[in-house]
Amino acid sequence: MTDGLAALYNDLVHHVGTCREVTLGLPESDVDLTLVQPVDFDALLDTAAGDPEQNLPYWAEIWPSGIALADELLARPNLVSGQRVLEIGSGLGTTASVALRLGARLTVADYSSESLLLCRYNALVNGGREPATLQVNWRAPSAELRALAGPGFPVVLAADVLYESRDIEPLLDLVEWLVAPNGLLWLAEPGRNVAERFIEQATDRGWSDALSFHAGPWPDPRDANVAVTVHQMRRS
Repeated sequence: MTDGLAALYNDLVHHVGTCREVTLGLPESDVDLTLVQPVDFDALLDTAAGDPEQNLPYWAEIWPSGIALADELLARPNLVSGQRVLEIGSGLGTTASVALRLGARLTVADYSSESLLLCRYNALVNGGREPATLQVNWRAPSAELRALAGPGFPVVLAADVLYESRDIEPLLDLVEWLVAPNGLLWLAEPGRNVAERFIEQATDRGWSDALSFHAGPWPDPRDANVAVTVHQMRRS
């Protein structure tokens, strides 16, 4: 472990506690990633209890949607290679690791500073580079995010970002200016009703939608019946 990687690891352990190393096999591309994730999820829940936004630490888990989106990138590397890419919701860095490996000029944005730390570490291990990071509440976008977006990103990635009805309108408004004209929004979701409503409203606003489907297998047996849809949405 290099000095920089060791320092980053010590920093994330200080903020999230003991971590374990997990080998994650991407089911459709025969690529293995080595991820670290926090061990004590209950402690993270306790820490999040006082959050006024009531954002739970979902970022500490490995979710099928992030895996499916990573596989989708590996199947279409030309869409991100050399591109300026933004990922909304960094999680543990599954998708970011692959995007960086494929040559994306990546920025990851997340509400959680702990998630951003884990993403940086895991991306450095698996992708050889760290993404640029921005801590942001996308329900109330900062001036810094607007300045970073400029005329829009050619590619925006999002996996498992729609959990509640209150997320639909803010995300619709956000992607209108985050995604460049004729840009691509890749949204991965496991069939939640709130995501279906988001897609319907985005289509009403003029977005096109091409679908691909992913059935795993996923690392957690509890997800055995989960099917992930990856939406490739373009602004008209």
